[in-house]
Amino acid sequence: MTAPHMTPPTANQTDTNFAIGRDFVQSLARGLSVLRSFDSDHPTLSLAAIAQRTGLSRAAARRLVLTLSHLGYLQPNGRGFALSARVLELGFGYLGTLNFSDLAQPLVEKLAHQIGQSCSMAVLDAQSIVYVVRVPVRRVMTVSLGIGARLPAATTSMGRVLASGLSPSVLRAWLKNFRPVRHTAHTVIKPAHLRAVIERVREQGYAWVEQELELGLCSLAVPVRNHEGQVAIALNTSMVFHPDAARDARKRLLPLLRKTAAALEACLPPKLLPGVSA
Repeated sequence: MTAPHMTPPTANQTDTNFAIGRDFVQSLARGLSVLRSFDSDHPTLSLAAIAQRTGLSRAAARRLVLTLSHLGYLQPNGRGFALSARVLELGFGYLGTLNFSDLAQPLVEKLAHQIGQSCSMAVLDAQSIVYVVRVPVRRVMTVSLGIGARLPAATTSMGRVLASGLSPSVLRAWLKNFRPVRHTAHTVIKPAHLRAVIERVREQGYAWVEQELELGLCSLAVPVRNHEGQVAIALNTSMVFHPDAARDARKRLLPLLRKTAAALEACLPPKLLPGVSA
């Protein structure tokens, strides 16, 4: 039996009819209004500002913000809050309508085949990176990676690039929640050492990780910045370790990654913001 066609209500119908009906979930609507209160002009908001922009009481805004922070959709940022990368889980359909994935995929594929190495893009979510684009050319890891796969941010080149774009206060909170795991004898496990590594990544504009996540594996990553100049996504390539791997990566691969990153920046949605839930 064919389901009957249902015409979506207009905004006015929603306001006057559905919004006062018993099927309307007011708490859900209020939570979404909190998320919508952030935009490119207001990437960070205090509780008072959120209450003002949503029309909620400060007590209600506080409960919703704490709940959304607990769920990972908001993150502390100084004295206020900002959206986290987990919001992307709600917005991948929207990103698709902006053709970002369609435009990014061939650019990353071109890079991967040009250098003969697997290439990926990822965002930061808490202490992990989440893969959003993956072009495998040759397998250099023991685990198989795909869209949505997670790896520890602290020991990956993309994670360090993304962490290098955090504000000082957010980076402090992120490092405070860092729980080191020694994957190999080369893994950086001291928070002070990791902070110094991330600061160096910020200064040089790229991250090189050599055998810290897995023996025999090296990776090089560069930032992809949004329209505000913030690090929103990281682009990387991975390769097998050899004595000249670092020198070859910096001389031959780094310029190509940066060229692709510049092309990707032209494809980014205007309001795509970096995020991390410490």
